[in-house]
Amino acid sequence: MTPRTDLVTALLGIWFGAGLMIDAWAHGNLSKLETFFTPRHAVFYSGFVVVSGWISWQVWRNVRAGRQGLAAVPTLGLVVTMMLIISTPLRSAWNAPDVGARPSLGRLLPALLGLAFATTLVSLFLTYGDALHYRPQAIVQAFSMAQNSGAPPRGAGPVAVGPGAERVAVAMVVTNVVMLAPVLFLVRRWLLPFGSVTVMYAVIALMPGAQTGFRNLPILLSFVLAGFVSDLLIRQLRPSSERRAAYWAFAGLSAFAIWSLYIGVASATGGGLPAVPELWTGAPIVAGLIGLALGALFLPNATPAQPVLPGATATGRE
Repeated sequence: MTPRTDLVTALLGIWFGAGLMIDAWAHGNLSKLETFFTPRHAVFYSGFVVVSGWISWQVWRNVRAGRQGLAAVPTLGLVVTMMLIISTPLRSAWNAPDVGARPSLGRLLPALLGLAFATTLVSLFLTYGDALHYRPQAIVQAFSMAQNSGAPPRGAGPVAVGPGAERVAVAMVVTNVVMLAPVLFLVRRWLLPFGSVTVMYAVIALMPGAQTGFRNLPILLSFVLAGFVSDLLIRQLRPSSERRAAYWAFAGLSAFAIWSLYIGVASATGGGLPAVPELWTGAPIVAGLIGLALGALFLPNATPAQPVLPGATATGRE
C-alpha cells in the first residue's frame, strides 16, 4: 500500500477509535444510557461504516487492476476485528520498501497512530488494571499506607502493604507492560525518529482520559512527558535488534523513567511525597526491572546486520 493510503487508513482509524473513546467516556461519566441510539454510538459506528467502505474501495480498485482472489485484498482487508483494522498502517509499513531502517516521523506516523490506537483497545479491556485512572491524591494516599498503621517504625523489616497500595502497584505492573511492549516491538524494527514515543503515549493516554473525564490530567501528562524522555533515550542509546545491550538498557531505563515521573507528578500535584519511602522509591525500580525483563524477552539475542548485495539498496541499519 502507498503511504497516502496508509495515512487515510490511519485517519479513518482515528475516527473509529475516537468514537470508541467518546462512548467509553459516556459509560464512565453519564447515567441513564439505556438506549442504543446516542450521539456517541453514532460517531463510533459511522467510523466503522466509513472504514468498511474504504476497505471495500481498495479491494475493488485492485480487482479492476487485474488482481484475483486474495491478491486483490490489501493487507488492510484481512481484518476480523477493530484491532486489526486500526493496526493496518503498521503492517503495511512493516514491509514497505520505502520506509527503510531510519524512517522519518512523517513517513512512520500512520503506523505509530495505528499501533497507539490498538494499544488503547488493550487498555480499555484492562481498565481494572490501568494505573492512568488514578488521581494524584489517590496515588499518594495509597503509597502512604502500611497495613494496620501508617509508616512502619524504623528497622521493622519489610513493609506490610495495605490494600490501596497493592492495587496501585499491580496496576503499575500491568500498565507498564501494556505501554512499553508496543514501543519495544517498534524499536526492534526501526530506529524510531524523535517524537515517535511521545506521539504514541499521547494517543494511548486518551482512553483513560476519556473514561475518567480527564479528571486525572496531571497523571496523563506525566505519560506524555515520559514519552519525550523515552525519545531522548532512543536518540542517546540508539537501541536496535543489532545492539542488544542498548536495547536492554533502553527497555529498563524507559520503564524506570515512566514510573518515576508518574510518582513525581503525583507527589507534586497530590499533596507531597507518600509517607512510605520503600513504596514510592521501590515501585520505579521494580518497573525498570520488569522493563529489562521485557527487553530480554523481545530480544534474547542480537540480530546480525544483513549483508547488502551488490547493486541492492541498503535497508538494514548502518
